[in-house]
Amino acid sequence: MKEAVDMSTNPIAQQLVERASQAKVVMATAESCTGGLVAGAITDVAGSSAVLDCGLVTYANEAKRQLLNVSEAVLAEFGAVSREVAEAMLAGVWSQSAAQIGVAITGIAGPDGGTDEKPVGLVWFAWGARNQAPQVACESFDGDRAAVRAEAVDYALNRLLDSVDTVK
Repeated sequence: MKEAVDMSTNPIAQQLVERASQAKVVMATAESCTGGLVAGAITDVAGSSAVLDCGLVTYANEAKRQLLNVSEAVLAEFGAVSREVAEAMLAGVWSQSAAQIGVAITGIAGPDGGTDEKPVGLVWFAWGARNQAPQVACESFDGDRAAVRAEAVDYALNRLLDSVDTVK
């Protein structure tokens, strides 16, 4: 018999699932640089099946186009790591899920891929409630790839937590 794997629950995810459960709010994620870690943190919490509709990992531009309807023109003009793509990814969450709140994440986790204009650690987020104007922010996280992704996950979970109370 296999031994159970110790999966420490992220305390922000725990609080998010509890609050979303109490409010009967369902959420979804669209993730690029975090590769599903936000949805994974949520599903580490018992009871998350009542509040998570889906997590869409759209790492490649083609996946962003196919799964989230991010236009080729937006990707070509602004690049995958941009405010415009984060907003388009969140719009894709609304078209692909039954969620009431959502978050979209696109960034450069490193160690490669950064430029002077878009350095490693730069991450764009779009979040909020369906049928409301999205909130958007750009953050710069320090550290290696794992640290950037961990910071991005916590930031996204906190934005979802903020969004629970905005559902009308």
